[in-house]
Amino acid sequence: MVSKLDLYKVFWKVALSKSFSKAAKDLYMTQPAVSQSIMQLERELDIRLFNRTPKGVSLTNEGALLFEYVSSALNLIDVGEEKMLEFKHLTAGQLTIGVGDTISRYYLLPYLEAFHMKYPNIKFKIENGTTLELCSMLKSGVIDIAICNFPIEDTTLEQIPCIDIHDVFVCGEKYKSLFSQPISLDEVVKLPLILLEPSSISRKYVEDYIFSKGIKIAPEFELGSHDLLLEFAKINLGIACVTKEFSQEYIEKGLVYEVPLVEEIPKRSVGVCFLKSVSLSQASKKFVEIIENGQA
Repeated sequence: MVSKLDLYKVFWKVALSKSFSKAAKDLYMTQPAVSQSIMQLERELDIRLFNRTPKGVSLTNEGALLFEYVSSALNLIDVGEEKMLEFKHLTAGQLTIGVGDTISRYYLLPYLEAFHMKYPNIKFKIENGTTLELCSMLKSGVIDIAICNFPIEDTTLEQIPCIDIHDVFVCGEKYKSLFSQPISLDEVVKLPLILLEPSSISRKYVEDYIFSKGIKIAPEFELGSHDLLLEFAKINLGIACVTKEFSQEYIEKGLVYEVPLVEEIPKRSVGVCFLKSVSLSQASKKFVEIIENGQA
């Protein structure tokens, strides 16, 4: 069965060549098949499109008007197909990534640089948010992928762990002398604690672990930024729970000191997250590959 689009392609080619036979040759069709296609289109539109003469064919006034629209439509289809090829070969497009400030600064940047070097024509759009906010953005289609803290309790999301991280407590110079020996979590929670806000996945993970030991937490400060945790600890406002991998600069410079624990908090991970029900774009797939393979 010949589609309406095929009929218009035949019409367009006949109009250009002004001959059924030439159009048939260009389209790798028989001349009777071309003739039948034009007659079918004229029947469906209930209008004559060509003047037929022994020397060939010419467009009627109505046919000339239709030719303008058909030419425009076919050109747009060609442009669309070219754009699809650009997206397929990553010579154009946009990748929207959801990520928190801390993970962006201390983990993601080298991967953004590596991807940009490899695919310079792909544009980045970065959306900031907490892990829970990023999950909502994924489900609403605002972002393609999220780079966030695990674990996430949501069966609709694919989670690919990429780097192990460790939650530790740090302090400033004032408290350093208290920790010549490793201390227990029971002793830690008696000190003025500086934690992230309760809605944070990182805070929930640490709090749940400590609670599993029968210990409750009552923080002195609750902050919305990992960097603020370090700054508050540095000026001796308390003992901050931070991500060790994202605090190396402060620790190595002696701005804060890691509190030795009798029992370390189990490691967790940061990774890539996306909807299971939605196929990733080619750009998203390549970006995930770069992160999974550690190609920063």
